[in-house]
Amino acid sequence: MRVKINIKRAYDPPSPADGLRVLVDRLWPRGVTKESLRLDAWVKDLSPSDELRKRFHHDVSRWEEFRTQYLAHLRGHRPQLEQLLAQAAKAGMLTLVYAAKDTDHNNAAVLREALQEMQQTKGRRAA
Repeated sequence: MRVKINIKRAYDPPSPADGLRVLVDRLWPRGVTKESLRLDAWVKDLSPSDELRKRFHHDVSRWEEFRTQYLAHLRGHRPQLEQLLAQAAKAGMLTLVYAAKDTDHNNAAVLREALQEMQQTKGRRAA
């Protein structure tokens, strides 16, 4: 079953339609309480390393480099990615929660890309 994957800022209100809500940042979002975030999980191991995060520093001119290096990092965490997809399949939806201001250039967008690619590859192998 293919899981729908959304990304959502930590500062946007949670919704019952979010399904499985997973924080994908290494650092806790500033000014947000656990209660208001209503997370199901926090996957620090799947977030970019401190070094990669600091090097990118939300500079769009470094986006492709960040994206490439982060995707390489995620390839080393395939079992965790598969487990996340399995949990999301039970919930019917996965929402990757992040704190960055830029809604297009952030780690959650790259993680969603990696998870969607895994689902496509798995679907092709099953066919």
